[in-house]
Amino acid sequence: MAENKTAPTTESADDFVNAVEHPVRRADAQVLLDLFEDLTGQPPVMWGPSIIGFGSYHYQYASGREGDAAAVGFSPRKGTLALYGLTYAPGSAPLLEGLGKHKTGAACLYVNKLADVDLAVLRALISLGYKHMTTAVHESLQSRY
Repeated sequence: MAENKTAPTTESADDFVNAVEHPVRRADAQVLLDLFEDLTGQPPVMWGPSIIGFGSYHYQYASGREGDAAAVGFSPRKGTLALYGLTYAPGSAPLLEGLGKHKTGAACLYVNKLADVDLAVLRALISLGYKHMTTAVHESLQSRY
């Protein structure tokens, strides 16, 4: 069975954030780094070359594939901020309605810049997502892959 391409590394999340070229994206990434660490109580860990994760969980799909993934996290991509683990929890949909300007994908929440969203709602999403990803049964995730 193939190994996950996105695995924890020993690279520094601070160094990664400091190297983000776009000044607004870099400043937003620093805010997110502090927010996620404060709300999860977990240190930032680089997962692969571009995802900063906080906490982890183990999954096993019906197919037999299994591995570990960051419970929640983010990546300051060139075009948007990609936030992971914030859309699965029961109760996240109403929060997303009040978040502000964003898009969602199969596994991500995309935000252009933090100025576009309500930070109190984002804080609630991070807390809810982390709790869900570290304590809930991941049947909904298992059925997706």
